[in-house]
Amino acid sequence: MIILKSLSFYLAVLGILLAVVFSIMTEKRTPPILPIQEPSFSPFPSYISASGIVESIDKNIDLGVPEEGIVTELWVKVGEKVQKGSPLFKVDTRSLEAEELVNKANLEVAQADYQKQKDRLERYLSIKDPRAISQDELQNLRNDVKIAKAKLDQAQAQMQKTKELMERMTVRSPIDGTVLELNIRVGEFIAKNSSAILIGNIEYLQIRVNIDEQNAGYFIPNLSAVAYPKNNTSIKVPLKFSRIEPFVIPKTSLTGSGEERVDTRVLQVIYTFDQPVNYHFYVGQQADVFLEKKESQTTHE
Repeated sequence: MIILKSLSFYLAVLGILLAVVFSIMTEKRTPPILPIQEPSFSPFPSYISASGIVESIDKNIDLGVPEEGIVTELWVKVGEKVQKGSPLFKVDTRSLEAEELVNKANLEVAQADYQKQKDRLERYLSIKDPRAISQDELQNLRNDVKIAKAKLDQAQAQMQKTKELMERMTVRSPIDGTVLELNIRVGEFIAKNSSAILIGNIEYLQIRVNIDEQNAGYFIPNLSAVAYPKNNTSIKVPLKFSRIEPFVIPKTSLTGSGEERVDTRVLQVIYTFDQPVNYHFYVGQQADVFLEKKESQTTHE
């Protein structure tokens, strides 16, 4: 009886061991998750990492309108090259045209009144006998001429103001460049604070680099810098320092990284670069940037 109990015990233990071994052997091992793309890496032993945005040279220009209204004409399309001073679009000027007619009538009235007051003064001044008119009356006539002249100047200024505003309703390109973005259509209403057209000179590009404020003090302009297209380690582009925009601003350009801080401020540094032979950068594209740092400095990546 004791032997049977001992045998049952050992069989039970053996069964448990076999179950554990079978479970281990049949367990599905999850393969390690490999990144879709290798992250960019710094070619410098000591460096500052930053994010960058590709811009047209001297920054992209966002065009609006001087007065709100309906778009009546649109002469360009996205990707089209434009010259400085060429018309891009026009906003409805019918209300200004009506205002111009009123101003023209007011100007004619002011001109007639001014001429009338001048003639009246000249008639009195032509009287040979000074006793025929008092000095007070003569002074009043001179003042009437001055008032009429001031009203004429005011009417002319109002006329010129309306004319210039009508001309400004035809928005023209401030530079030689390319239409990067078009946010209007004929017949649409556009407000004064709206972005109508984005223009830039894409013949030459620059990168606006955002350096976190924790690292800003370690930045040295004359040291080397390189950029990679975001998450692309096969294209390394040397950068040429252009300028620092020394006012540290709140961070607005986000990269989407899980470790990214959004409650920080950044120092913006502008670099220029030449387009790589086997790769083309586009305006608005993100880049991973690495700035060389003196090895004696404490690392703050």
